[in-house]
Amino acid sequence: MKFMLKAVVGAGLLALAACGGKGDDSLASNVEDNADAVADNIEAAADNTSNDAVADNLNDKADAVREAGEDKADAIDDADVNAEALNKQ
Repeated sequence: MKFMLKAVVGAGLLALAACGGKGDDSLASNVEDNADAVADNIEAAADNTSNDAVADNLNDKADAVREAGEDKADAIDDADVNAEALNKQ
């Protein structure tokens, strides 16, 4: 499960890096939105389980994914990335 989560997040970040952006704000927003979508899927899985311990674990993972997405978005904003220039290369 942990590997699959990392793979999904990594694939999403690679896809975002490949698409055209209008600057670091857009790129950061996309990273955060992707993390939210992954976290929503994890929470949906938690809602569908009848095991409370598993549900709690999944909800904790969803929170961690959201926090990691926010941290990555903040890092992108702090780095002042020129996403337009990077995408033209």
